[in-house]
Amino acid sequence: MPVHGTEFLVLILLAFIILGPKQLPEYAAKLARVVVKARRLANDAKVQLKEQMGPEYEDLDWRQYDPRQYDPRRIVKQALLEPLDDAFSLDDTPAATSSSATSSSAAASSEPAALTAVPSGTPWDPEAT
Repeated sequence: MPVHGTEFLVLILLAFIILGPKQLPEYAAKLARVVVKARRLANDAKVQLKEQMGPEYEDLDWRQYDPRQYDPRRIVKQALLEPLDDAFSLDDTPAATSSSATSSSAAASSEPAALTAVPSGTPWDPEAT
């Protein structure tokens, strides 16, 4: 969010009132040093990244990493409209899953009760378990 001229003047006026005319130059100098340090750190990180990546650095599209381009509402909408993965097939029978679970008794004994198979034809209700 950019700071406009009037907002900047209000900030200066508030700083002058809060800090007073004696301390304002001291804090302004401290702020300037912090800004210079932050710019130096950012520039050093950029140079180091450029050295480590080599020629691939020039090929990067930095706009794709800009967080301002992401709209959480759009991301959620896209996720809800995408089809579900076929990880869970409706054709799997509980008998097939229970026989594989009984073959390894250690896995069956450590399986939580909420993950047990639902009889076919019965709708699964997460609040009922």
